[in-house]
Amino acid sequence: MNTAELLVKCLENEGVKYIFGLPGEENLHVLEALRNSSIQFITVRHEQGAAFMADVYGRLTGHAGVCLSTLGPGATNLMTGVADANLDRAPLVAITGQVGTDRMHKESHQFLDLVAMFTPVTKWNAQIVRPSIAPEVVRKAFKLAQTEKPGAVHIDVPENIAAMEVTGEPLSKGDVEKTFASFRSIKHASEVISQAQNPLILVGNGAIRDQASGAVTEFATRLNIPVANTFMGKGVIPYTHPLALWAVGLQQRDYISCGFDHADLVIAIGYDLIEYSPKKWNPDGKIPIIHINATHAEIDSNYIPEVEVVGDISDSLDEILQRADRTGKPDTYALQLRDDIRADYERYANDDGFPIKPQKLIYDLRQVMGEEDIVISDVGAHKMWMARHYHCDRPNTCIISNGFAAMGIAIPGAIAAKLVHPDKKIVAVTGDGGFMMNCQELETALRVGTPFVTIIFNDGGYGLIEWKQQNQLGRSAFIKFGNPDFVKFAESMGLKGYRIESTADFIPTLKTALEQDVPAVIDCPVDYRENLRFTQKAGALNCAI
Repeated sequence: MNTAELLVKCLENEGVKYIFGLPGEENLHVLEALRNSSIQFITVRHEQGAAFMADVYGRLTGHAGVCLSTLGPGATNLMTGVADANLDRAPLVAITGQVGTDRMHKESHQFLDLVAMFTPVTKWNAQIVRPSIAPEVVRKAFKLAQTEKPGAVHIDVPENIAAMEVTGEPLSKGDVEKTFASFRSIKHASEVISQAQNPLILVGNGAIRDQASGAVTEFATRLNIPVANTFMGKGVIPYTHPLALWAVGLQQRDYISCGFDHADLVIAIGYDLIEYSPKKWNPDGKIPIIHINATHAEIDSNYIPEVEVVGDISDSLDEILQRADRTGKPDTYALQLRDDIRADYERYANDDGFPIKPQKLIYDLRQVMGEEDIVISDVGAHKMWMARHYHCDRPNTCIISNGFAAMGIAIPGAIAAKLVHPDKKIVAVTGDGGFMMNCQELETALRVGTPFVTIIFNDGGYGLIEWKQQNQLGRSAFIKFGNPDFVKFAESMGLKGYRIESTADFIPTLKTALEQDVPAVIDCPVDYRENLRFTQKAGALNCAI
């Protein structure tokens, strides 16, 4: 066999089901090897879409998603999605074609040093410089991509190496034992938690990756400690739980800010600084912190833990639970705060204003979607509203990119979500700006048979930037644009297209769209005057303690 065939055997050995990518001159041998493989190659319309599909696949499954491009412009197109996976802590393996080693020493058509280029946006990368090292490179790539903190890895395959004859076999994967926190750190954390009067749990995506949702919920319930989650920690504790204070992460004050003002201890579980800067919730660096995670804490002057409990999160919580005692220390303020948060959410339930307020649109979306159904949010003003108003009962049912936070992820991500969970309703929520960045992948969705609904928050501009401009400068500039007729656009691709004409139309339209056997697009005018109204309201927020 040749190196490309050995490479594919190694990918099969890693359990790869899909490779998302584009064919190119320099990856012909890999594509040929995939013809007789159990791996399904999904041809996309842009390499960025391929990387986003692999990104969301990795985040939903915990197994590295794989994307493939050719050299030069194909590889540069791939980079945004690769960087997104790396900072969102999603396991991903990117494979690029490359010129032959016989012309890397000189100026050559489409040649870029891809190993150097991908180095800043990956955990590790390598070029297969000899056919015999392919099994080692692939095994190392998947091991690193999937090890905490997970992220992106890159493999570069020169075309002449891919064609060379080779003998070899994939390396066995072996078992990796969990690591457990030290007794000293468990004991110290238990003592600090027992002494705190008003502790607050801040839970992040690491708790989802470590499958610690049940342990977090039991820990909070038995110790009676309220829980706030990051954008990427949604669903760790059910939003209906009486101690759930919902999402934190807006770049301004909100009700949950009062919870941090009131806290005399923050228990950070699976929290990653990249999700939400500690400077936002611990501006003076004075709140004591306990760090419970699978990895050590990053260095930050506003995040200096009193103790780091490093190891399997569920085991750590269980061990602390056996030793901590909070008898007679109920936090009645948290219950009052939850009442205020829920009242603010419910006040939009019967709002019939049009264009639809984002709060109402998301409230109605939540009524239609089941507990196990999945929403993929793009990046823009709607992401802030989704984070604040779309609440989850289960982990990984609202996917938000908040590490790299790249626009254009929703539609490719929805394709991956439907491949992973074909039995669930999948909805991509995007702005009109983000929609136009990767809307071509709706053809991919139609071709591979992944029906889902895309909801476009249509305001004719880059709404989040306008929000920030108006908030900081009192005016906006360079954010408006024109849009195609989204209904005709969808229909021209063989999809279903709908336009919302009144607030009452939305729920029945969404239900109809979700019943289609092809992807559907819903064009929904949105009233983003709510952005500044929220900012003004939050600015006047008074935390009565």
